[in-house]
Amino acid sequence: MEFTAEMIAGLLSGEVVGDKNASVYTVSSIEGGKIGGLSYLSNPKYEQYLYSTLCSVVIVPRDFTPKQEVKVTLIKVDDVNASVLNLLNMYNAMKPKKVGISRLASISESAVIGKDCYICDFAVVEAGAVIADGAKIYPQCYVGDKVTIGTDTTLYAGVKIYEGCKIGARCILHAGVVIGADGFGFAPNADGGFDKIPQLGNVIIEDDVEIGANTCIDRAKTDSTIIRHGVKLDNLIQIGHNVEVGANTVSSAQTGIAGTSKVGHNCFLAGQVGIADHVTIGNCVKIGSKSGIDKDVADGEIRFGYPALPGMQYHRSFAVFKNLPDLRSRVDALERKLKEEE
Repeated sequence: MEFTAEMIAGLLSGEVVGDKNASVYTVSSIEGGKIGGLSYLSNPKYEQYLYSTLCSVVIVPRDFTPKQEVKVTLIKVDDVNASVLNLLNMYNAMKPKKVGISRLASISESAVIGKDCYICDFAVVEAGAVIADGAKIYPQCYVGDKVTIGTDTTLYAGVKIYEGCKIGARCILHAGVVIGADGFGFAPNADGGFDKIPQLGNVIIEDDVEIGANTCIDRAKTDSTIIRHGVKLDNLIQIGHNVEVGANTVSSAQTGIAGTSKVGHNCFLAGQVGIADHVTIGNCVKIGSKSGIDKDVADGEIRFGYPALPGMQYHRSFAVFKNLPDLRSRVDALERKLKEEE
């Protein structure tokens, strides 16, 4: 699809500076771009690229004044990031919707399939599963016995959902996600080995959740592992059995949450955070990259490090830690001086 600068400005209540007939058909980065590309400038440190970019149209703040001659057409808006998000959503909504069920999909006779669903080649839908209206199931997905998939939810290629799990509406599960595999439960036995503890619960994922590629969420030993509405999980995350993640919490890649821990709402977990078992994280907590949490964290706290410390304590400790080699040298020198004086 192709749009002119004038059309885009109209959609965004923006002002065109330059050729109102300049057309775009793709989105590009401002660093390079290409003719026919649409880009945006929201961070001042990228302004240098505005003067050399090959893009045809760039969205800029309403109060932006260029320091050099600008060859591209500009669209001035009140909020660049919000405008770009609105534009992408509008573009996405204009794409043709995929519907239809492939002859090569394997669907149980007792499964219930809603209206306007899209089920691709080699997808498997087992007995008693319920697929709501508008759901999309891409190739090689597995939907187990009595699984429910909510309205307009998308399962990308290779998603596996074990029996009895429940996925809400408007969720997005990216390639390779596994929902409902057994929790990591084993009991030592008299022979020095381990007996498997049956995992009899399920996973419940509420509405508007997005889960990145190859993330795994284990089923509960009893009851449910629960991912509340609006949660956004990055790629390669492990969530153990009986964990509960609160609404609108966000987690970056390679985070691991051990069994039976609870994370509150509106938390932010940076990359490679580790949370031990039976830990409770409060609401609106922020945890820095590679931090290890082995004790409960109260509402609103900020934690860094391993073991994780409150934010200011961590920064004060790090200021000392990075100077330890110099401090040791000074202590050694003082000890030698004392010995000489003795």
